[in-house]
Amino acid sequence: MDDQQLRYHHGDLPRAIVAAALEEIAVHGPQGLSLRAVARRAGVSHAAPAHHFGDKAGVLSAVAAEGWGLLAEQTAAPVEADGSVVEVGRAYLRFALTHQAHFSVMFRPELYRSDDPAVVAARDKAGEVLFGVVGTALGPDASEETVWSAVVAAWSMTHGFATLWLGGNFYPEVGADPEAALAAAARAFVAMMRSN
Repeated sequence: MDDQQLRYHHGDLPRAIVAAALEEIAVHGPQGLSLRAVARRAGVSHAAPAHHFGDKAGVLSAVAAEGWGLLAEQTAAPVEADGSVVEVGRAYLRFALTHQAHFSVMFRPELYRSDDPAVVAARDKAGEVLFGVVGTALGPDASEETVWSAVVAAWSMTHGFATLWLGGNFYPEVGADPEAALAAAARAFVAMMRSN
């Protein structure tokens, strides 16, 4: 079966390969990904992933670009709804929990081509959402340095929380609802900063 027949069979062969890669990553992690296993899972010739993506880094670049794009979409929705930094954080956490294969690749730039144009565009779009919501929350008089610092703080807290939750590292006292726990932690953090 040649690539044209495979494309007809799958409808969109590159998308089928990325979907298969995500399934492999969910089972074996991004480091355990092999193009042969991806091809087998996608039901295509072993040469198809390399033909479309070049190598493993190419496939993982496509996964990362897709992940950053999905993250941008999911975090933009609460900005449009109410502009709350906490709600954007909750959307970020939901993304991490529901797209764990993407999440496990996106923040490992040594695994893919971080300068790939699709990755850069999607990552920048996700960054614009975060900078926009934080800048709006701080107001028009906030300096660029203040916005940067606040973005680093918000992102570090939310990403760290998501990573700890996914790793099963929290004590039971944190509770069973990750979104509620994150919102409570954010409120406590803000209150602590205001008291200093």
